[in-house]
Amino acid sequence: MLSEPRSGRLAAWGNALLAGAVSPDEAATAIVGEDAVHRVEGLPGEAGPVGLTLALGRLRRLGVTGWRVALPAPGHPLGLSGPPDFNARALEAEEAVVGFGAPYGLVPEVTEAGPAGDVHVSVVWHCLAVREAPPADVPSLGEAERELAEALRDATAVLTRLDVAASGPAADAAREAYRARAEVGREVLAPGYPPRAVRVLELAQRIGLLVNLAYDHGHGGAVSASEMAARGDALRPVERVARRAQVAAYNAYVEERERERGF
Repeated sequence: MLSEPRSGRLAAWGNALLAGAVSPDEAATAIVGEDAVHRVEGLPGEAGPVGLTLALGRLRRLGVTGWRVALPAPGHPLGLSGPPDFNARALEAEEAVVGFGAPYGLVPEVTEAGPAGDVHVSVVWHCLAVREAPPADVPSLGEAERELAEALRDATAVLTRLDVAASGPAADAAREAYRARAEVGREVLAPGYPPRAVRVLELAQRIGLLVNLAYDHGHGGAVSASEMAARGDALRPVERVARRAQVAAYNAYVEERERERGF
């Protein structure tokens, strides 16, 4: 949650490429980020893996007019539309990209090699058939923004009572999450996305930071089993809301295309 998912980078910069806002090389470089290399396997018409630039161009010619993100978790098929084989691969990876306009999706397989401090990361995106249907449980940007504000307020109250978010870095993250709604100018999405999508994504990422800190940095006053359970109960819905908001932000490009077409 804290870092940008690879599927988010591919969808955002893939959409910017489709909109003509960036060049193919710019999109590929942004998608790869700090990884060593990305390849696409299973692309129609290709016998083996190919580079991102070729793959994105081919998928565009096959009819893809936009990219959506899926961030599924056990019991929550967020952003998926089927079929079962694709859903299972996406759930294993905890992320995927789903084409809009043509029935193709991409699921990443990440491989790491090398010693600590010099890790070589390569990614193979598996191109698979998807069902052309509305994605599961994805809110609109407006809904996502409202849900984020409510979930953060409720969770902060519970965590503070349990002495988990009352002081230190978790409290700082919570305050930053509130302030993120008013921040401008940070490039957290590719060119062409509306400001509201940027605002929602940044808030979702900062809330993800709060959740991670609350899980990973000590027990605070929550020392009993019941208090630990209460902390988990407070964090789980916040984590779910933040994932939904991330998906809504990345999918804003396709949402806008659908509105233009009257879907």
